[in-house]
Amino acid sequence: MRSALRTVSLAVAIAAAIGATASVAEAAGRVNAQNATPLTHEELYKLYGQKSWIWKAGAGYFSVRQRRFTAWSKENGSPSYGVGRWFITGPGKLCFKADWHAKGGSAPATTCFSHRKQGSLILQKREPNGEWYVFKNARAKPDDEFAKLRRGNYVSARLNKIEARLGKVE
Repeated sequence: MRSALRTVSLAVAIAAAIGATASVAEAAGRVNAQNATPLTHEELYKLYGQKSWIWKAGAGYFSVRQRRFTAWSKENGSPSYGVGRWFITGPGKLCFKADWHAKGGSAPATTCFSHRKQGSLILQKREPNGEWYVFKNARAKPDDEFAKLRRGNYVSARLNKIEARLGKVE
C-alpha cells in the first residue's frame, strides 16, 4: 500500500511537471480567456496528433493510431514511464490517461488541459485548477510552450530503455 501511495504521488508529480514548464506569461492581464473561444476537436487533433511534447524531465507522445499516449519521465531523478490513451472530451479540452510505472509500482493518472484562442493566440490551462497562460503567441516565440511540441515520436526509445530497466509491467 505504501508503495502504491508513493507511485500515485509520483504520477501526480509528473502530471504537475507538465504544466509547470509552461510559459510564465499569464494571459489574465493581456487576454480575457472568457472572451476567447475553445479550440475545436479538429484544431486540438492537429495541434497534438503525431507530436511529442518535450518536458523539462521527460516527454509525452500523442500517436493518432488508436489515440495511444506514451511518455517517460525522470522527474526528481526517478525514471518512470506511462502508457495509455489521449482523448478530446469537449470543445477545447484534451486529456491523457496513462498507467505510470516506476520502481515502486504503478498507478493510473489522468491529466487534462483546456485550450482557447483569440485570433492566432492560443491559451492553455491545466484542469481543474490551473491558471490560463499563453500557450502560443500570435507570432510564435521560441519560449512558447507550443514550441515544445515536435512532430514525431521522441518517446519510444527512452521509454523502452526505462521499461527494460524497471521490468515490463502489463
